[in-house]
Amino acid sequence: MNSSKSKASSFIQKKLGHTNVILVGMMGAGKTTIGKALSSFLGKTFIDSDHEIQERTGVKIPVIFEIEGEAGFRKRESEVLAELVEKKNIILATGGGAVLNDENRQLLRRSGIVIYLRASVNDLYRRTRHDKNRPLLQTQNLYARLNELYMQRDALYRESAHVIIDSGKQGVRFLVQKLINRLISIDFNTIMQNNRGSTMQTITVDFTPSSEKRSYPIHIGYGILQQVDLIVSCLPQKRVAVVSNTTIAPLYLNKLRIALEERGVSSVPIILPDGEAHKNWETLNLIFDALLQNHCERNTAILALGGGVIGDLTGFAAATYLRGVPFIQIPTTLLAQVDSSVGGKTGINHPSGKNMIGAFYQPRMVLADSATLNTLPDRELRAGLAEIIKYGLIRDPAFFDWLEQNMHRLLARDSVTLNEAIQRSCENKAEIVAADEKEKGIRALLNLGHTFGHAIENGMGYGVWLHGEAVAAGTVMAAELSRRMKLISDVDVQRIRKILLQAELPVVAPKMPLEKYMQLMTLDKKVEAGKSRFILLNRIGEAVMRADIAPAILNETILACMSDE
Repeated sequence: MNSSKSKASSFIQKKLGHTNVILVGMMGAGKTTIGKALSSFLGKTFIDSDHEIQERTGVKIPVIFEIEGEAGFRKRESEVLAELVEKKNIILATGGGAVLNDENRQLLRRSGIVIYLRASVNDLYRRTRHDKNRPLLQTQNLYARLNELYMQRDALYRESAHVIIDSGKQGVRFLVQKLINRLISIDFNTIMQNNRGSTMQTITVDFTPSSEKRSYPIHIGYGILQQVDLIVSCLPQKRVAVVSNTTIAPLYLNKLRIALEERGVSSVPIILPDGEAHKNWETLNLIFDALLQNHCERNTAILALGGGVIGDLTGFAAATYLRGVPFIQIPTTLLAQVDSSVGGKTGINHPSGKNMIGAFYQPRMVLADSATLNTLPDRELRAGLAEIIKYGLIRDPAFFDWLEQNMHRLLARDSVTLNEAIQRSCENKAEIVAADEKEKGIRALLNLGHTFGHAIENGMGYGVWLHGEAVAAGTVMAAELSRRMKLISDVDVQRIRKILLQAELPVVAPKMPLEKYMQLMTLDKKVEAGKSRFILLNRIGEAVMRADIAPAILNETILACMSDE
């Protein structure tokens, strides 16, 4: 074992102590293989619950199914699990159907860190197509059966899990290292809260190694806004300013202020007009006026309670008031929860371009309560889906597959599915931001569709098209440009259009003069040495920045994607 691996192993072993690690997932997801490798790394004992049942009965599982049926097997499975979780310092690989029982799910969450090893149906089919020892898979149409079981169980796995890891085509060593990295970043106090019944997940944005530790948590869950101890723990003094707007303040501001007051924290409310049209110097000065009039100090944290506009304005104010004061993001729109609240981009619009004036300034914490989405208008919910889809397109093809299967649940505001989408989006963005805080490299890939999208927002007038709507149309334009550059196929473009249509988002750009599109795109922040740079797709799940776009191809793409109206 090399020294760096040895240090990581020693650190995580100490951090975990005798805590059990429990693996759930579909048959073929890799629970046994990953579990054995993980047990070697962590110095824990590996146990496979299916193997344990076979040892105790003296017969193989297909025989139990044949004699006692699935109900008989499930009863034995629950009994064995109840005994096994009483052990300490184990890695437990559960059977694929263990989560079907509600009591089992609660038991597993109380008994250790539950990791969902998730794999696509394609990968599950590839791994299990020759397996004759799985009773539920003995069928002529294996793929259809796997898809049926996946659709039945995926939400239950996610409900059970503290950590979700995609176990696709990566090697075992890579997956174990990915798991270790996730476990290292976990706040175990949060895990204990989860084990007591909370459904909160926490992701860490970790900028180490750096000269100073500037990591911060993103807390995600349903109904967690009232867990104000999370906020209080980040405050340097018992006084805050809360920035909100005329739409959000009546819904959540007083509840938040009262909960803070009960913890001894006084607050200064700052209520701004709502809308993208107010993301400017005049509105920013309203924040400064209130901070100065109320004698807010350098240790007075500013809380941003609202959507992306409030988050960007508040963050910019925090970055510049007294040359920098602490701030916390409490995003209340889907778009803000999955994108703008994470990563420290702050700023305001200028009549010549969107977000052209601002600063990189990281929050101390992000608190994303998906319950606030219950009051979000349908149009704004759909707009947030555009940014979620983006993560699948630029770097997470398994997530893109999952979105295709679960879009109807997202539109129906299913809380478990929304939390999963928010979490996976934040995980993707956190990894990118931690690697490239100031957008000198890969962070620019997060701007897929944005060069076209910002031109649409500006050209149509801020607020006419929502940001997510413009990004959706811009994403189709980027996909079409990628196709014309011979990077992706017609099938890929149609798949992208289809998922955006599923999300009820625009896939056609508004009619504007070609010259106006070109002029507005020259104001994009990715322009370098006078050359426009575009984020394109090599394939679904892999983005690339290109500057070698022939003007004729760009013109043809814009004209082909514009509405005739």
